[in-house]
Amino acid sequence: MSDAGLAAAVERMRDRDIDERAIRVFEHYYRELEAGSTGLIPESSIDPIGDVQALDDLDVTEQERAEALGRTAVVKLNGGLGTSMGLSGPKSVLEVRDGLSFLDVIARQVLALRKHYDVQVPLLLMDSFRTRDASLRVLDAYPDLAVDGLPLDFLQNAEPKLLADDLTPVDWPANPDLEWCPPGHGDVYVALLASGILKTLQDKGFRYVFLSNSDNLGATCDPTIPAWMAREDIPYVAEVCHRTANDRKGGHLAIRKSDGQLVLRDSAMTPEEDQHFFQDEHRHRLFHANNLWVDIEVLATALEQRDGVLGLPIIVNRKTVDPSRKDTPKVIQVESAMGAAIEVFEGSRALQVPRSRFRPVKTTNELLLLRSDLFALDDESRVVARSDRPDPRVDLDDHYKLIDDFDSRFPSGAPSLVDCTSLTVHADATFGAGVRCVGDVVVEGDEPIRVEDGATLDGKLSVS
Repeated sequence: MSDAGLAAAVERMRDRDIDERAIRVFEHYYRELEAGSTGLIPESSIDPIGDVQALDDLDVTEQERAEALGRTAVVKLNGGLGTSMGLSGPKSVLEVRDGLSFLDVIARQVLALRKHYDVQVPLLLMDSFRTRDASLRVLDAYPDLAVDGLPLDFLQNAEPKLLADDLTPVDWPANPDLEWCPPGHGDVYVALLASGILKTLQDKGFRYVFLSNSDNLGATCDPTIPAWMAREDIPYVAEVCHRTANDRKGGHLAIRKSDGQLVLRDSAMTPEEDQHFFQDEHRHRLFHANNLWVDIEVLATALEQRDGVLGLPIIVNRKTVDPSRKDTPKVIQVESAMGAAIEVFEGSRALQVPRSRFRPVKTTNELLLLRSDLFALDDESRVVARSDRPDPRVDLDDHYKLIDDFDSRFPSGAPSLVDCTSLTVHADATFGAGVRCVGDVVVEGDEPIRVEDGATLDGKLSVS
């Protein structure tokens, strides 16, 4: 570990024309890493958060909503490729339901919001160089989407992966792209600054920015929240949801004992010996939805005062240079989480929101739910549940992990799940049209299975 490793990494970033402020952020984390910082938050250092304000209890007027919405921009994190689902391009261009991709639905949600309140709401994607072209091609279908003076996207920064043994940037001639990684979604703040978009938003009179993941269609821009922020002069809001057993791996907010500050703790920030506390949904009963609201003026001031370095807690992500091959060199990716900014802004608040605001698609299990008759898109392209029942638990085995395999086994679409409480498929099963699942359904077998058109599955179907 030496200055030589940092100098080599910075030289590569400059050769790639990475903004100097993003380079300073990288230098900050490099020095932390070199000093032995792990970013870990032990259970002994925090207390669970108690009751927080609920969105359903906020009382703001329709005029307040319209005024606040007219000063709000929507930013979607859109750098993910969906490689875990076998995609080679952005996950957000994947068809999610009714022949529409994630980006189609998001664009229609924003356009409907504009029409409803008669205000301009900008939509901005934080793309990576791998997702930009395909994503913008989808948005070409919506010529009215761009707001004058603002682009439809800006680029996430990139940084070198570091060899774990000496913290020098890794070389991988077999695929030089694998020498680089994103700095985590905490990069969004300096990326907004470096792109000039933050200044443009300020100049155009915008006051709030809503940040969320592009694969979470529940994360619509609810004007009640910026109206509440305006009324109570709140600089930052993090949405949280009631935690269930399905959310044990999701990050949560907690109160740091040393100063009473709200902090975000992700799984990667939790010591191994404390993972059972982290996953205890009764102890930490609210999880972090990664839907964030930030006062643009407060953010711009903080970035100016800190020369672009907000100092979010470090996340040390240990991988191999080729994530698909465990025999390749071990590397460290230095990251940060955008939700960790809750400890940067004095007066930050948590807001408990309904589960309907958290509809992510990380696996084909969740994709099957969203494509099924459990949900529909309303007139404003919002995802609405067609039942008050809890979502069924879906467990599809590796035959369905990759999207092409998944689609080939549901050639006529998802089965009906509206009366289903759980669906477990541990078999090579192909589902026909009009299949209905009722109660707890298990499909298992060692041989390929064909579930006939119109079949009703209730209980266990086993073929050996």
